[in-house]
Amino acid sequence: QWSEDRFNEIVKETSTFIKKVGYNPKAVAFVPISGWHGDNMLEESSNLPWYKGWTKETKGGVVKGKTLLDAIDAIEPPVRPSDKPLRLPLQDVYKIGGIGTVPVGRVETGIIKAGH
Repeated sequence: QWSEDRFNEIVKETSTFIKKVGYNPKAVAFVPISGWHGDNMLEESSNLPWYKGWTKETKGGVVKGKTLLDAIDAIEPPVRPSDKPLRLPLQDVYKIGGIGTVPVGRVETGIIKAGH
């Protein structure tokens, strides 16, 4: 059995920190898990009968779940500004024999299409 009081203490402390750095704790899913034993990661665990699940606020509304997998599945992907001009900061450049120079970076805005 896991301690509900300890979990609530951790949620309270973490929520305070999250507020200080500018995030909304209501938009965060707090999930008690044991990575060592795999408890409450993919399936509900019997070690925490007091745990009724997590709730978080998103742009699409309120989302609920119980496991870590549920929380991961509830993450909304960021909106990519694909309608803006291409902006691709270079991270590195490789010279590959037989192929040529290959720039490496991350597309911040815009899109890349083969042959354009």
